[in-house]
This record gives sequence, C-alpha cells and structure tokens, in this order.
Amino acid sequence: MAASPSPRSGSVTPERESPETPWHLAGNFAPVPDELTSYDLPVDGAIPPQLRGLYLRNGPNPKDGRSPHWFFGNGMVHGVRLEHGRAAWYRNRYVRTRLFETGADRLEGANMLDKTLSAANTHVIGHAGRIFALEEGAFPYELGRELETLGCEDYDGRLKTAFTAHPKLCPKTGELHFFGYGFVEPYLVYHVLDPAGRLVHSTPVPVRGPTMMHDFMITEEHALFMDLPVVFDLERALRGEPPLHWDESYGARLGVVPRRGEGADVRWFELDPCYVFHPMNAYVEDGRVVCDVGRHAYMWRTSMNDFAPSYLWRWTVDLASGRVSEEQLDDRPHGFPRVDDRVQGRKHRYGYAVAPRPGSEEGTDGAGVVVKYDLESGAQRLHDFGPEARPDEFVFAAADERAGADEGWLLGYVYDRARDGSDLVILDAARPDAKPVATVRLPQRVPHGFHGSWIADLPA
Repeated sequence: MAASPSPRSGSVTPERESPETPWHLAGNFAPVPDELTSYDLPVDGAIPPQLRGLYLRNGPNPKDGRSPHWFFGNGMVHGVRLEHGRAAWYRNRYVRTRLFETGADRLEGANMLDKTLSAANTHVIGHAGRIFALEEGAFPYELGRELETLGCEDYDGRLKTAFTAHPKLCPKTGELHFFGYGFVEPYLVYHVLDPAGRLVHSTPVPVRGPTMMHDFMITEEHALFMDLPVVFDLERALRGEPPLHWDESYGARLGVVPRRGEGADVRWFELDPCYVFHPMNAYVEDGRVVCDVGRHAYMWRTSMNDFAPSYLWRWTVDLASGRVSEEQLDDRPHGFPRVDDRVQGRKHRYGYAVAPRPGSEEGTDGAGVVVKYDLESGAQRLHDFGPEARPDEFVFAAADERAGADEGWLLGYVYDRARDGSDLVILDAARPDAKPVATVRLPQRVPHGFHGSWIADLPA
C-alpha cells in the first residue's frame, strides 16, 4: 500500500481482466470508460456544513484501455462538490491535453522535450482562483469549475521548463513555489508564482546530472531539493525504452536554497542513498532544517516494477555545522503522506498517510487504512475500512482558517472490492479512528490514482 505499489496484483475483479492483464490495469487500477455527471449524491451520516468547495483527485485513465505502466495514462480528474451539507455533484473528466487529442497516453522519443504535451495525470491543485491539472514533465493545464479543460498555461511564455506535480503553497505569503526538471541542461530550475499567479522568479539550480526529482519541500526560509540516485538516460528514452534507472554511484544529497534565492546560493548536504517520492513536510527549528519524508531504500534497480517500500524518516540538517542526522520514525510502510496545508513549511505536529491493513495480503489490491501520526507524542491512530476496502490519498480540510491544528476533516476516495464501488469518505481529523462523519456514495468506482486537493470556496 505504499505510494509506489509492488508488481503483485493480489485479488482483482475477474470481469475486467484476463490472465494476461498487468496489475496496473487490473481490479480497481483498470480505467473507467465513461465520463459521468451525477447530482445530489446519497450520503450516510452528515456532511459538515463548513465544507464548501471541491474535493478533486487526479490519476491515470488510459483512453484506449492500455498502458505500459501505472505512471502512464491520460489524466482523469474525479471531483465532488460539497455545499450546505450536501454532496451537490460528482463529475469525472479527462484532461483534454494535446496528448489526449492525439489519442496517445504517454510521450516517446523527441516528444518528451515538448512541454505542451502532457498526460496531466498526477495532481490537481488550486491557486490564485484557478485550478490546474499537473504532471511533472510538462506545463500545467487549467480546468474550469466543472472540470472542463481550459487550456495549457505557460505564463505568457515566461515558463521554459516543466512544472512539477508537487508545487508548495506558502500559507504566509500565498506564493506558489515549484520547479522543473528535465533531460537536458539546465536539469533543475526553481520558480515562484506570486499570490496573483504571476511567474516572478526563476533560477537554475546546478545538480550532478539529469535526475528524477518528483517532489521537494519548503520552509519559511528555504526551498529544499532532493538530488537522489534515480537518473535519466536520454538515449534509452529516444529508443522508446524506460528512461529511468537506479544509479547508486550518483549519490544522494539535500540542497538548501534561500526563498527566491539564486541557484548559485545552494548548499548541499550529503545523505545515505535512497529515494523519496513524497515528503510529508519540512521546517526550521533552532537553526536546523527538519524534513519528514517517505524514504524508499531504493527505486527501480532492475526494472520499473522494482519498488522498495516507503517508511517515515526524519532528516535533520544543522545549518551551522553542516551535520546531518537520519532517523527512521516508524516501521509501518506507508504512502501519500500529507499535512494540513496551513502548516506547509512550518513545524507540524500531525501528519496523515495510507498504509496496508494489518494482517492483509500484500499486493496492489490489498486492503488499507488511513494513519494519523502525532510526531510530538509518537502516537498513531488508524481508520480501518475493513478487509475489502482500499483508501487512496486522504487530504486535510480545516474547519475554518482560524481552526486549531487538529480541527477539521480528512477526505479521500475509498474503493470497496466487495461491491466494486467507491465512496468519498469524510473522517474527523481529531479522531480518525472513529466512525466516518459522512460517506458519499459515488455513481461509479474511482480507479486508484495519485494526488488531489480540497479547494474551498473558489471565487466565481
């Protein structure tokens, strides 16, 4: 149940596959064929009236039903509108990118250098009153309030690199910090959008070579870049082969750049070789940068299905002495770690993730739980959905802007294998192990996907 599942398919739904079906197209990984709109959804429990906005989640849904890997496939956003204690509607829509219109689900060869071609299948966020579907190899695609595709965004031609799938919104300034990486120099460029959504800062950050940098972190003072040993081979890509592989000789390090600083200002701190798809959060305390991350011991050593599980680790960097300590915080494998967005870059007490259900069969279709970490006390609380249910990423929605650190709800899609259907489940963030606050019954299953957002009260 880690963010990057093992290649074993586990149990699957027979009518959607043949014995030759790969795990990433079987069971609830299989794409859904229809775009639906459904109003006034049935609800068990009571939706808190404070929840007014959109819950959106992105993921791959190959239009032709075929894909060589889970990471590929045309982006499809599944959304539920909550308002006045109601689930007003559900919609699922393909992101109609240039790649989608060509009938393709991935880039090959020289097309990988064209930043207007995107699967747009990894994340969906809100910033400056707009919604964007993201994938890390291309420009963002803007969506409307009813999930219609509005077009590709290059910020008046100023954006020359890809736009990461994991930008970071500063809760204090309203700035959106992001980066782009690529096959050719400059391999890494750090960018900032101002609160109005204008591109106001771009600077190359020197790295050792073309490394896959899926995510990064911010503090109130820094942008933090993970230069880790999953690297690109452009010649392999041009031959149509998987371009990524593990190269332990590349090394591993954390780069610290001042907010809106220049790439030449980066300070590098060496780490033990590992890979991180998803950090939880980072902050500065007493002159030390503290990073809580989902650490994989390795990634893709032998093939694109060669995954090590992810565990919660803490890196502590003493900026004065240059010393780095690395500590494993938990022995439970996990995926999709998140915090309350209001503490992004600030000290957090709580974090949330999904994990395998204790005692469940391993594999991509195994049952799962939602975990709440108390990083201050070391305590954990689990919500167990049962032996037939698997949750995807859960996100935090605050009760209001002045709510306390634990005052709000956790929202996410949960697939029920017994009925081959999905729900939007709302948990009390303070007591996630309690009965769900509300369960919204969806008109079709939502295939397992990647990342999403709670976007509260978008302006009209």
